[in-house]
Amino acid sequence: MEFMTLRQIFKQLFKASLLAAFALSAQAQVMVMDGYVRAMPPSVPNSAAYFTLMNHGPATKLVSVSSPAADEAQLHTLITENELVKMRRLDSLELPEHGTVSLSETGNHIMLQGLKAPLQEGQKIALTLTFADGQSLEITLPVAKQGANAAPHEHHH
Repeated sequence: MEFMTLRQIFKQLFKASLLAAFALSAQAQVMVMDGYVRAMPPSVPNSAAYFTLMNHGPATKLVSVSSPAADEAQLHTLITENELVKMRRLDSLELPEHGTVSLSETGNHIMLQGLKAPLQEGQKIALTLTFADGQSLEITLPVAKQGANAAPHEHHH
């Protein structure tokens, strides 16, 4: 009788370890490189985050972002209409299979709205990226005045 109980326990442990390994491999398919959050004057309640997403797996979508540093984090893009540059909120951001997407000052980016405290240059800001399949990726980005001041080739898994 004890043998059957141990067999069931090992069977469940094996299944759990397989699920954990699959979850870790799925999450490791998207990497963040070369990111920073823009330093702003203390009187400005919003900022933006810029980075490069590298997808080493099947196509997916970035569907939301959150940060404890702000009341709200939103996906945004810049568009030109009638010779005016306008910012628009995005519902999601496509990450092509085995592709790269750059979030930059001149295109797609993350808006951090309602900063809970002024950002200091060199400070680290935590962000949680959530994808269409329910996976999330925790990253930390430095605060910098511009991209050249951010840590080069910083990798986040």
